[in-house]
Amino acid sequence: MTWTNLARSEIRKLTTTRMPLGFVAVLVVLAVLNGVAVAVGTDMDGSKTFISTGADQQSLMAFAANALMICGLFGAIAAAREYAHNTVIATYLAAPHRPRALRAQLAAVGLGGAILGLLGALLTVIAVAVSLPLTDHGFMVSAGGVAQVLLASTWAGAAGAVLGAGIGTVIRNTGGAVTGAVLALVIAPPLIVQLANGTATWVPSALANVVSGVTDDTGVVAAGLAMALWALVPALIALQVVRRRDIV
Repeated sequence: MTWTNLARSEIRKLTTTRMPLGFVAVLVVLAVLNGVAVAVGTDMDGSKTFISTGADQQSLMAFAANALMICGLFGAIAAAREYAHNTVIATYLAAPHRPRALRAQLAAVGLGGAILGLLGALLTVIAVAVSLPLTDHGFMVSAGGVAQVLLASTWAGAAGAVLGAGIGTVIRNTGGAVTGAVLALVIAPPLIVQLANGTATWVPSALANVVSGVTDDTGVVAAGLAMALWALVPALIALQVVRRRDIV
């Protein structure tokens, strides 16, 4: 079986289950909450300074950090459930070269994460834009700013999904994979920063803010590459584990 056929098969697995719909529902809920926050939310003094400038509005719409976490869970579940339901056995029987089969799965999951990330950012932008007329502030984010928010979330979604899939492949248990993704993306980064202050710029959430145009702690390209590295490390570990694993 060719790599292209394997990738198509993995995409079909993702699109013929209800799991992606559950994540889409989460994105819709988050977008609605953002819209409500814009419409009725205020600062401590009763003002709405959090939407008073284009930079503030872009920061509110930036979805890359959320995309990393949500798509990390998406990738972890997508990979681990293959082992939970033993569907991975059929995959490896059809494609005995396991690393190639896993690369196809990572590509499919990464594509799914990119789509979820883009959708999440798009829904958030729409929710904010629709809610702003209910306030005294108009939509101030430039077209370039909106494009950066969308592209950043797409990239973060793909990276998060690949990271989660790598963890899910190694752990092979859905609950454990979800825990591992949360550990890698939420719990471990602050601990790393506490141990080495110089790493604060390079943790996933900080990188997501940079690529979204919210902060400028480092260059956008450097932040995007660093985010990709966060995803590639568990993916490469998973490839080595799959190659050496005697049984599924």
